[in-house]
Amino acid sequence: MYMAEFKLRFGDMKWYVRRIVEASSLEEAEEIAERYAKAMNKGEVKWELSYVIEAERPLLIGKEELEKMGA
Repeated sequence: MYMAEFKLRFGDMKWYVRRIVEASSLEEAEEIAERYAKAMNKGEVKWELSYVIEAERPLLIGKEELEKMGA
């Protein structure tokens, strides 16, 4: 499983979103994420791919994540 982070821009505003990417390799995940960003760019919001990483537990905050952070 992979997670892609995208930078979105609309005028002066900028924010980030993350999406889960189903792929068998990092290269395939990056290709899928690039295609996704291009497809999403049909509106007024500009999508840019920031990065893709392998993720075991993406978007999940639990005890394990807090312990890793020392919180």
